[in-house]
Amino acid sequence: MRRLISSLALMLCVAAPAQAFELAQAQPPQRPQQAQPRQAQPAPPQRQAAPARPVNSDAMPEITARQAIVLDYQTGFVMFERNADDRMPPSSMSKIMTAYMVFKAIKEGRMSLEDTLPVSERAWRMQGSKMFVPLGGRVKVEDLIRGMIVQSGNDACIVLAEALAGTEEAFAEQMNVEARRLGLTASNFRNATGWPDPDHYTTARDLATLARRVIDDHPEFYRYYREVEFVYGRDERTGREIRQGNRNPLLYRNIGADGIKTGHTEAAGYGLTASAQRDGRRVIAVFNGWPSMRTRAEESERMIDWAFREFQTYRLFSGGQEVERADVWLGQKPGVALLTARDVAITMPRRLRPQLQARVIYDNPVAAPVREGQVLGRVVMSAPGIAPVEVPLLASESVDRLGFAGRMGAAVNYLVFGGKK
Repeated sequence: MRRLISSLALMLCVAAPAQAFELAQAQPPQRPQQAQPRQAQPAPPQRQAAPARPVNSDAMPEITARQAIVLDYQTGFVMFERNADDRMPPSSMSKIMTAYMVFKAIKEGRMSLEDTLPVSERAWRMQGSKMFVPLGGRVKVEDLIRGMIVQSGNDACIVLAEALAGTEEAFAEQMNVEARRLGLTASNFRNATGWPDPDHYTTARDLATLARRVIDDHPEFYRYYREVEFVYGRDERTGREIRQGNRNPLLYRNIGADGIKTGHTEAAGYGLTASAQRDGRRVIAVFNGWPSMRTRAEESERMIDWAFREFQTYRLFSGGQEVERADVWLGQKPGVALLTARDVAITMPRRLRPQLQARVIYDNPVAAPVREGQVLGRVVMSAPGIAPVEVPLLASESVDRLGFAGRMGAAVNYLVFGGKK
């Protein structure tokens, strides 16, 4: 068989101009061998690798956070990171995990938004940020969710945790089981609130993974994160409604922010897990260790702006789109389309856009039989300073092998005339 590396003239989506690619081909084909087909195995979505060091760092604003990571939501490309795998206290950013557990329970039918839950004395006495649940009363689940997300209520978290697991400690164990399933490899939870505990920790990278999973898995509940205020309860002395605003500073700035959670303790400093959308593109960012709320607001805004300004995500193919067509040796059909199972995109600095290259690599011809979904090749995308991104190419349909007479005829045709079939 011959190894074929083709470069196609492809239209890049996202309003990008056409990109020209060079054509390269290996030596003339040898007589094909009848290899057994390799069946495709379902694979999780591939995430784009990060560069060895920040790209275009000259244009990057200064940042003083101790831990940080900024990535593209669609491709997973890391535009910036600092100590992203260091253990850190997540403080109230832990509530992202608590919320994920609640959302999952609702989807599984173990709880509904209209259910009311009892308030224990432990929840009522909990210190720190509060939504002010009433002792001995009952609170609707949807109100508790808003109290947990918008008001960062520790009391709301404990009410929810006790309802789902009996105790907050048991709920924390469930959090750890779910965290491992989600791929949070460096996190350990001891409570539902983020209350300081030496064995309660995570990393900026794990929080970014968790934020993406909330958006991916529970889009119908993610809307709570963009609410700027929530009114619940009344002040016992004045009788006035208790109105609390969302602590996420980016929600009040015109930068496309729509979530997700802040945090603060003396040990952790000020932190923020943030998400923002512009022109159909989403950026996820996690920061921790700032000295003040003001620094958190100003530097996070500058970093989000930088990520959108300096980088872009370019889509080369849509999921299911035919990328190339391979010949089939000894097949009942002369060829089979090669396609991608999902959208193929790459995130890169805008200034490197003219240097983007995409290569389609596959063995041609393909030996029959071919099975639908069989991996037959790959698309490799690359640009200077960017780790190559590879996406498998799959057979669009099954192609059975010719019968004995057909194979004999094809062999004679190949030997006499050099035919491919």
